[in-house]
Amino acid sequence: MLRRAMASPSDNIVEIRDLDFSRGLRKIFDGLNICIQRGEVTAIMGPSGTGKTTLLRLITRQLIPDKGQILVDGVDISTLNQTGLYQLRQRFGMLFQNGALLTDLSVFENVAFPLREHTLLTNRLIRHVVLTKLHAVGLRGAADMMPTELSGGMARRVALARAMVMDPEILIYDEPFVGLDPISMGVIVRLVRRMNDALGISSILVSHDVDEISSVSDCSYLISDGKVAASGSPEELNRASSDVVRQFMHGMADGPVAFHYQAPDYAEQLLGRDVE
Repeated sequence: MLRRAMASPSDNIVEIRDLDFSRGLRKIFDGLNICIQRGEVTAIMGPSGTGKTTLLRLITRQLIPDKGQILVDGVDISTLNQTGLYQLRQRFGMLFQNGALLTDLSVFENVAFPLREHTLLTNRLIRHVVLTKLHAVGLRGAADMMPTELSGGMARRVALARAMVMDPEILIYDEPFVGLDPISMGVIVRLVRRMNDALGISSILVSHDVDEISSVSDCSYLISDGKVAASGSPEELNRASSDVVRQFMHGMADGPVAFHYQAPDYAEQLLGRDVE
């Protein structure tokens, strides 16, 4: 936590300052502050419904905050015009939570799509880059397959190859470990770490998988009730005394985070009358 506080602004590639965001009457973030340091793998964790995916949409300006700032390389993204926003997004690679493969395109063409849209590379160079990325995720042999022929885990790995095909400066992973078998998960965890270090990129990783997060991240933020409940290295979070942090990190059924989403009284709603 101290290392984060002492970091200079130039060390932070993304800064979230006093962020407020609501959906209707429900407040998702209330004065949220997060710093993503260059060259590190930063994990965003928290119970379901805390707005982790919403935060990624705010960082890429798919959503606009009600209050506060999101700075990328010191630039407030809310001030960008459409051209500036598109240029900014080309610095990001995004692994979507559901993979989001284009179902009418082959595996090869899904991965090649960003290159065809944003570069003037020849078909020969595109083929070289795409096969290299597919090889990195173990699916070079599936290049001619269609998304409907893939398992869920294979589709997620293809989506990862597409996310990194442009060699982005910032790589965002939204639940990258969902649907992966233990072998594939181990490979992807190692790939995330190696890519980050070898290419000098900055990674933002949203996940519920505490063990995998702990093995790959440099710093983790735990979000609860619209704020940062704790931050630091995985070891620091494991030693935290906060009940919310302990419940999440150790998978405890009982604690301040309720399993049930807020709802009217069960008996009253079920029976359609007041409880006697």
